[in-house]
Amino acid sequence: MPERAASEELVRRAFRGQGKSCEELDSPFMARLCRLAAERLDGESAVGSRVIGWQGDPSSKADSVALRLAGALHALVLSNRDPVLISCYPPNVADDETLWGACEVAFRKHGDFILDRLRSAPQTNEVRRSGALLVGFLTVARAFGKPLVLSEVGASAGLNLHWDRYGYDFSGSQWGDMGSGVIISPEWSGAVPPGGPVEIVGRAGCDINPLDPANEEDRLRLLSYVWADQPDRIERTRNALAIAAAYSSPIERADAVDWLKRRLAHPFPGAIHVIYHSIAWQYLPESAQQEGEAVIAAAGMAATADAPLARLQMEADGLRPGAALSLQTWPGGEKHLIGRADFHGRWIEWTGLPRKG
Repeated sequence: MPERAASEELVRRAFRGQGKSCEELDSPFMARLCRLAAERLDGESAVGSRVIGWQGDPSSKADSVALRLAGALHALVLSNRDPVLISCYPPNVADDETLWGACEVAFRKHGDFILDRLRSAPQTNEVRRSGALLVGFLTVARAFGKPLVLSEVGASAGLNLHWDRYGYDFSGSQWGDMGSGVIISPEWSGAVPPGGPVEIVGRAGCDINPLDPANEEDRLRLLSYVWADQPDRIERTRNALAIAAAYSSPIERADAVDWLKRRLAHPFPGAIHVIYHSIAWQYLPESAQQEGEAVIAAAGMAATADAPLARLQMEADGLRPGAALSLQTWPGGEKHLIGRADFHGRWIEWTGLPRKG
């Protein structure tokens, strides 16, 4: 059955909502671009017509049409295809009339390119989320005293599969390679984070549309969804892509649930298997989420002291601020909220596991 067209007001509301989120995540340029699109998009071009008459749900909880359009425009800038648009993008400054005029020209001049980009969902691989994930991995390593086997759902280009190759500074408490091209230093609150060495004996990831960090077009796609007025994120992502390209850890093109079934079909004696994901689970259909939960729970029931299982999540839970960082381990199946983190990893509120006794 073909998808129903969203109403024009729902599309404009999606852009306004995305603009508000961008403002909260410290991207005034993206907030302004989304606001301009909400106010001024029309059906005079093929691009405008496609967006205004969007087939499906344009909101950030579904098709994220605002990020699709913004990513397409940013790709034109990053690939030096449109000098006029480049002159309006950070670090350059342009007024609203000039910026939107450049966008409308790009809609007509690069219509085929933008229309093609609009067909695909945005793909992000925010490297700073590794800061929040790291303290979860350190907690698991300390609790079990075993090496880790990593399995990431929704891994995109695999940048957060290489978290042990980055350097971290949590308000003066350091971990990892401080000479790395990727240094993550979020604002930290809470007790001193866990430390100590971590041994990784296996890593794998899946994505419905994986990106190859060694492929120029895939790198452009990933970078285009990093917001143009956040050059630190762009530089960090470029460096993380270079690190991922230097190691052979291809991401498997696979449905998340099918991949989990295969990945959990056998234990890893002598190691703890950590299933993890960050701002990815919410994009699975509800039926797939339920099936995935059942698959993980069944594997947890089969876990042993010699081959334990953990699930580390950084996902939205409907509460504020940021996303919930939770950890569940088997045998036992105990689940704990161990902290909260900004969606882009700018800050971490750490609580850790509750003290026993």
